[in-house]
Amino acid sequence: MIDYQKSFLDMLEAERHFSAHTLQAYETDLKQFMIFLMRYYELKNSRDIDISFIEPLTIRVFLGELHEKGLSMKSVSRKLATLKSFFKYLMTIRVIENSPAALVQSPKLDKRLPTFLNENQSEQLFEEILKNFDASFYRDFRKKNNRKSDRLEKFLYNRDKALMEILYSCGLRLSEVVNLNAVDVDLNVGLIKVLGKGKKHRIVPLGSKARENLSRYIETKETFLLANRSEDMDRRAVFVTEKGKRIYPVLVQRMVKKYLTAVTESKKKSPHVLRHTFATHLLNNGADLRSVSEMLGHSNLTTTEIYTHVSFQRLKKIYEQAHPKA
Repeated sequence: MIDYQKSFLDMLEAERHFSAHTLQAYETDLKQFMIFLMRYYELKNSRDIDISFIEPLTIRVFLGELHEKGLSMKSVSRKLATLKSFFKYLMTIRVIENSPAALVQSPKLDKRLPTFLNENQSEQLFEEILKNFDASFYRDFRKKNNRKSDRLEKFLYNRDKALMEILYSCGLRLSEVVNLNAVDVDLNVGLIKVLGKGKKHRIVPLGSKARENLSRYIETKETFLLANRSEDMDRRAVFVTEKGKRIYPVLVQRMVKKYLTAVTESKKKSPHVLRHTFATHLLNNGADLRSVSEMLGHSNLTTTEIYTHVSFQRLKKIYEQAHPKA
């Protein structure tokens, strides 16, 4: 079974272009299932596992144990999806004739509505929070790094503002904004090329504000890094640290959390909140579902449909408040 797992993961990487993070999750799920099978069939060696003996009941017991240990239904469902893909692959290479996972139904999940900012909050975020820069944060930064540089403050401010604008105006995922390259940005036309999930590219328009702030940041970045002689500067990356290296996910997460804390009491304060806000605001203002789906990089419309539910809830609330017979 170990050999089949390896060839399966190799196939996902080579043919389906799964990210390293996704491949790691698949590998973890399969190892967990293999350990369960050894215990379930009372085996001492994983190579003694006979795949043909695995039944739908075996998989149900595995998933049931996971849930009893406190794993969420969402995580259980994801692990079942891994097994379904794995057994489907074994059918493709003619190791088995039928998939034992095919008869196992995914647990029903409660559809959680995405967390997003309303339009007043988003205006406050960009017009007040970023406009009135929190200088105390950068005083602490200078103190910590033993630096006193107005040029540094200007660089960090313009970078943060441009990055927040890109997240909201383009609906990018965290990994997408981190991996954004200069060659993918066309400020003249107002478009960016984004490398999304499955290594698929998509074109997303830049809003006027995002375009303006990104242009200002790029100019500031070049001036700052040249003045500080950042020899190891990453020339490909759009967003970089004060040392010129590509910005990293944890830094973006901290940045977003800091700014969102000032405008929302929601527990979720991740970059994905701005992605959800991007989609919700587009639909609320008349954008069609297919266009929003393309800009988000969704492979099908069903993934995007959750945002229509958000829009319908808003319409229902307006109706209940305004209609005399509501």
